[in-house]
Amino acid sequence: MGMGAPASFAQQQVDLLLYNGHVITVDDLFSIHTAIAVKNGLIVAVGDDNVRKGYVAPTSIDLHGRTLLPGFIDTHIHIEGAPKRWIDLSQTTSIKQLQDQLREKARQLPSGEWVTGSDWDEARFAEKRNPTKQDLDAAVPNNAVVLTRAGGHSSVGNSKALQLAGVTRDTPDPPLGLIERDANGEPNGIIRERNDLFTKLVPRDAPAAMRPTYVASLKRQLKLGITSMIVAGASLDEGDGFSYPEFQSIYKEYGAELPRAAVQIHYPGPEKLRAWGRKTGDGDDRLRVGSIGEASFDGGFTGPTAWTLEDYKGQPGFRGRGRFTDQEAFDMIETGAKLGWQFGVHAIGNAAIQQAVKIYDRVLAKYPKQDHRWYLCHFTIMPPSETMATMARDNILIAQQPNFLYNLEGRYAATLGGARLQHNNSIATPLSHGIFMAFGSDNLPIGPFVGLYAATSRKGPSGAVYGSDEKVNMVDAIRMYTRNGAYLTWEEHKKGTLEVGKFADMIVLDEDPLTVVPEHVMDINVDMTIIGGKILYDRSKDASN
Repeated sequence: MGMGAPASFAQQQVDLLLYNGHVITVDDLFSIHTAIAVKNGLIVAVGDDNVRKGYVAPTSIDLHGRTLLPGFIDTHIHIEGAPKRWIDLSQTTSIKQLQDQLREKARQLPSGEWVTGSDWDEARFAEKRNPTKQDLDAAVPNNAVVLTRAGGHSSVGNSKALQLAGVTRDTPDPPLGLIERDANGEPNGIIRERNDLFTKLVPRDAPAAMRPTYVASLKRQLKLGITSMIVAGASLDEGDGFSYPEFQSIYKEYGAELPRAAVQIHYPGPEKLRAWGRKTGDGDDRLRVGSIGEASFDGGFTGPTAWTLEDYKGQPGFRGRGRFTDQEAFDMIETGAKLGWQFGVHAIGNAAIQQAVKIYDRVLAKYPKQDHRWYLCHFTIMPPSETMATMARDNILIAQQPNFLYNLEGRYAATLGGARLQHNNSIATPLSHGIFMAFGSDNLPIGPFVGLYAATSRKGPSGAVYGSDEKVNMVDAIRMYTRNGAYLTWEEHKKGTLEVGKFADMIVLDEDPLTVVPEHVMDINVDMTIIGGKILYDRSKDASN
């Protein structure tokens, strides 16, 4: 009999039965079965054909050999709304197409109204270069424009936006940011790490106007097989962007239709943190408070401004920039530790990783915690071995984005060389040091199969392999994209594997990632996404396919 199957042949009533499949449980033994039964949102049996015979359900699904997997848990994701002035540039393949999108949007808005957009990526453009203010001016001369690059670490504005922001050739680089300039010293429209110089000037849309697009963004994750996520960075104050109160309101109304979420909080300063009264773990199984995150110790490579221990390739003297002095960082981490918070700070360059680990280590020595589960988001440039040894000793974890290797290949090749390039977004080496790791995407792109492909192949879009010794096998990659993510939020006993007693959070795939040809991993489709035993996405009924 299968695990949890009834002892007699009298069929027991359940809510959902899936059978005749390839059920990858991701349990300790990575057991594979054929059938699973669900009642009251929980898995009650996993096993062979006896499970199919032993249970009866109003919804019974013959998988016809398809793969059933625990739902993906994305440990670093941004949920974005779309105001009327906004353009989605995630699929834009040329600057010419971008200009056409700008012209169309400007036609829909009053003259002088701001046009915004996000997720452009020069690697996708036929011109293979960044857009500049001249490109934007040619398309939209009468509207201020700001377009944020994929990853969110730089933006390009047109001349009108630069004028409104007060940025001229005489403007010094802002704190923690960099104004790109052309050969004549004139700003070219791109500002790294200080998007706010533009975005603070854009009229704020009311949460009610943004709400439908936020809900749609949350529901889009279901199509990707994401059943749980750690949302990167919300404010505490209602009306201040996408805030935790807004999340609460959305989940109160739509929670049963959405992925489970733990929401990282922007560090608001000691007074507001104390006054807020909540801390990591507060909430329920649908929505809970996550770590203090998006406390960025440096910038990113989409700028690039990540803080590295050595100069960038071809840029003597430039190593990016740190965001905090050691004392500022210590004060922040100490404050959170005293109040019982988990931390999951942003650290991309190896200098930033080194600093963050040093501060974590100092605070943990002063305030020892048995099960703190503090982690670093990103971990792009591998730090010295001593830093990784400290992480292993202190149980400092990593929320890694293996897809970065694939999606940012061009940026890494341009700015890094040697071991730094080969070991970018390393996986096997930190694991060999005994460091725990879970996977996510940071929206670059969100689809988990890109991450699984990059983690197991170490290939970029060009086909080049970077640090083949950093590969992991598909079994380990799946673990890090499912059960390990649950550990970051103290929910490993509730979800992340297909075992009796856990949430029935699972996905049906049209191909088996364990046997599919490696080059086709990214072609795998999610046929069905189930959360708490409810089918929330069915590809056969998705009109967008």
